[in-house]
Amino acid sequence: MKFLVINLDRSPDRLSHITAEFARIGIAFERIVATDARDHPDLVLQPQHALCGVRHLTATEVACMHSHRACWSIIAQDNAPYGAVFEDDMVFSAKAGALLADISWIPADADVVKLETFFRKTMIQRKRTTVGNGFFLSRLIWNHVGTGGYILSRQMARDLFEATAQANVVADDAVFNPAFPKASGKTIYQLIPAICVQDQFVGDRFPSLLYEEREASWDASGLNTKRRRPITEKVWKETKRIIEWVADYSRLRRFTIVPFDAPGAEDQPTGGAVDRPHTQRRENTL
Repeated sequence: MKFLVINLDRSPDRLSHITAEFARIGIAFERIVATDARDHPDLVLQPQHALCGVRHLTATEVACMHSHRACWSIIAQDNAPYGAVFEDDMVFSAKAGALLADISWIPADADVVKLETFFRKTMIQRKRTTVGNGFFLSRLIWNHVGTGGYILSRQMARDLFEATAQANVVADDAVFNPAFPKASGKTIYQLIPAICVQDQFVGDRFPSLLYEEREASWDASGLNTKRRRPITEKVWKETKRIIEWVADYSRLRRFTIVPFDAPGAEDQPTGGAVDRPHTQRRENTL
């Protein structure tokens, strides 16, 4: 299985970081030159997928999607049944190397396996499959943002590459959002705890390249504008939340924040998994 890392030519510091991370876990990777929004202003002129709604994707978001498309193309043409994609700001668990070195734990029906966490609530099935070393897999049945680390089947890579040929979409939505046509009906697993996470959550050395542009886009589209809700709406929202919780429990699924397996005892004195890091960058991102 190939391990592909997306990296901009103008980000040698991130390349040094991810090179050290892969060396630490004993896995070799192949660098994929990221599509730079500065060099391809024409990409934003392509039509947007309806899933994006009224918001116009930023140039960086579009470039990010095309960077992932480059990886999907490689995986789709490779002989291996699976390929892995990583962004260059990831931090790995100490156990990541052992898990990635032998992929026999990947279920035969898996189209996608999400390896990272974004520390936002998502929905998974309660049923779990143990894969060893304290990890297990659960079906991901709601969008879990972030494309920093994931495994794709060869067929899924082909489907995603073809589905994004004519329309721009956020890479996260293309891979993990059940509302995206090529994700619908696919089997997507979440690894728990996650074996990788963006540095912004645990080290704060590499701020998100998407954040400022995305915030400006949300402001322009009015998505960041807060309105005062009437009390009846608040009551209905809370009632609806309770009803949905009961329904989800009955359907054997649950909301959860996927924890991150600690990089090592020296980095996490308390040991175990990191459930929700508290950094200023995380507060900004959320």
